[in-house]
Amino acid sequence: EAIALGEQVLTDTERILGPDHPDTLRTRHNLAVSYGQAGRIHEAIALGEQVLTDTERILGPDHPDTLFSRSSLATFYRQAGRIHEALPLLRQVLADRERILGPQHPDTLTTRHNLATSYRQAGHTQDAIDLLQQVLADSERTLGPHHPNILASRNNLVTSYLDAGRTQDAINLSEQILADSERILGPHHPNTLQTRRNLASSYWQAGRTQDAINLQEQVLADRERILGPH
Repeated sequence: EAIALGEQVLTDTERILGPDHPDTLRTRHNLAVSYGQAGRIHEAIALGEQVLTDTERILGPDHPDTLFSRSSLATFYRQAGRIHEALPLLRQVLADRERILGPQHPDTLTTRHNLATSYRQAGHTQDAIDLLQQVLADSERTLGPHHPNILASRNNLVTSYLDAGRTQDAINLSEQILADSERILGPHHPNTLQTRRNLASSYWQAGRTQDAINLQEQVLADRERILGPH
């Protein structure tokens, strides 16, 4: 429904405002995001590349809409498995946002987090850990220790610890995240269930098989009840 409406809006804005109007560019960008969310990733990339070219030409390379378009295109590349095209784009976005918005701006922190996730996906585990630890420290100072974004950064750091074989670090952090997630989001929130699953994986990797089984059985029962059996 979002795509159908977005395509209609784009047709109308191109006809009424013209193809180069900033509102047309934003509409085109929103449609590309909808394509990506629907799994139509090749259409998302094609439209995202067009939007980035147009915004750089019309609004300039440092305009917030241009930075947002560049970040979205990097996300599309990452979703398509084109990680080595996503990495330089994210590095550029991060450098631009640090220069224009400052190193502690929420958008800068989000970009740093996305770059760390891409590093992990590319197998650059230590780079991912170093960046996630920096993001976590900055986010806790800027947003506070209980912000939902903090929990997401911690969960990604757990996964990176597991990738690096740092199992005890992963367990310690997972147990802390789970306690915070249950208190802040509630015991049945999807993020809490994911955290519980990550902790079970950490237990399993550490050889604590029975602890892992017990926790996974709890996660499975909760997900079947909350999300449904299918």
